[in-house]
Amino acid sequence: MSEHVLITGGAGFIGTRLAARFVKAGYTVTVLDSLIAQVHGDDPKITSPLLRSLDGVANTVHGTVTSKDDLRTALKGATIVVHLAAETGTGQSMYEIDRYVDANVGGTAKLLDIITNEPNEVKRVVIASSRSIYGEGSYRTEDGRLVFPNHRVDADMAGGDFDVHMPGEGPLTMVPTDESALLHPSSVYGITKQMQESLIMTVAPTIGKEAVSVRYQNVYGPGQSLKNPYTGILSIFSTLIRQGKEINIFEDGLESRDFVYIDDIVEATFLAATLPQAAGGTFNVGSGVATTVNDVIAALFDAFGTTVPTKVSGNYRLGDIRHNIADTTALRDVLGYEPQVAFADGVKRFVEWVLTEPIEGDNYERSLAEMAERNLLK
Repeated sequence: MSEHVLITGGAGFIGTRLAARFVKAGYTVTVLDSLIAQVHGDDPKITSPLLRSLDGVANTVHGTVTSKDDLRTALKGATIVVHLAAETGTGQSMYEIDRYVDANVGGTAKLLDIITNEPNEVKRVVIASSRSIYGEGSYRTEDGRLVFPNHRVDADMAGGDFDVHMPGEGPLTMVPTDESALLHPSSVYGITKQMQESLIMTVAPTIGKEAVSVRYQNVYGPGQSLKNPYTGILSIFSTLIRQGKEINIFEDGLESRDFVYIDDIVEATFLAATLPQAAGGTFNVGSGVATTVNDVIAALFDAFGTTVPTKVSGNYRLGDIRHNIADTTALRDVLGYEPQVAFADGVKRFVEWVLTEPIEGDNYERSLAEMAERNLLK
C-alpha cells in the first residue's frame, strides 16, 4: 500500500508547498481546506494562486475541520495526517474567540474523535504547533538561573517599558527556548495551539497512532498571503512600502522574532512526517536567530531598493510577546536538519515574488481599527 497523506488546511501558504514536497517523494496527497476569503479571496478558483497550484498535485476537498462529514471524506485512505488547519493571528484571536476555539480546538477534537472511533488507516499524526505556546519564552537571571517570565503588563508598556520583568529579579537576558520550556501562552491563539498539540500528543499514542509536534516560529516567504493582515509583518510592511505609506513601528522597534523561511518549514515538516525516529517527538522549527522589527525594515528597504517614512510610535498590542527565538538542537540531532536560508537571502526572495503580485488594499488599517475599538491596541 502506497503512503497517502492528508494535509488539513493544505491549500494555504505552507500546505501547498508541503503537498508538492510529498508528491515529489512519491506520496499521494489529499488536501482539506475551507478556502476562507481572508486568505483565498471571494472566488478561490480565480482569486487564489495557492489553490490553483494544487492542480495536478493533490485531491482537494473543499470543506472544514469543524465538519465530521468533511473530515471523513478527506481521511479516506490516509496513512499520515499533517494537521495544519487553524485560524491564525494573535491579535484577531483576542476578539474572535469563539471562531478560533471552534476551528482550532473543536476541529482537532473532531479529527481525533473520528480516528479513535471509526475505521481508518492512519499511522501518524503531525500537528503544526506554534512558538506562541511559550508565551515570553526563556530568560536567564543575573545569577544564571533559567526562568520563564509571566506576560508583560499594560501599565508597564503604557509607560514605555516594553521589557520582560520578574518580581524580585534584576535585568533578564533572553535565551533560546527549547522544547522543555514552560508553556504559558499570552493570547487566545496561543492557547488554542497548545490545546491542539496537547490533544494530539495525548490521544494519538493511546490509540496506537504515532504523534509528532512541530512548533513553527515566524514563517515567511513567497506565497505568503498579502491580503490577510494577520499573516506577519513582512507582508504588512511590504504592502506599505509599495503604497509609499509610513510604517508605524510598534513598541520601540527592538522586539524580536525568529523568522524561518518557507522552504525550511516544508522540509522539517516532511521529515517529521516520514522519519521513523520522529515518532513521539516535539521539535522547534526556526532559524535560532533573533531578528528585530528594525532589522526587518532595514532588510526590506534594502531588498526593495527604496524607503518610506517610519515612526517609532510606542503603540503596542495586548497579547504580543517581546522576544522569542528557538533552540533547534532537537531538530538537528533527531531529524538531522538545520535551516538553510538566512534571513537576508530569504527576504530578497520574498521581495522578488512580492513585486510580481498586485498591490493589496488597506486590510491592515482595518485590523488595527478593530483592535483599537476593543482596547487591545494602545
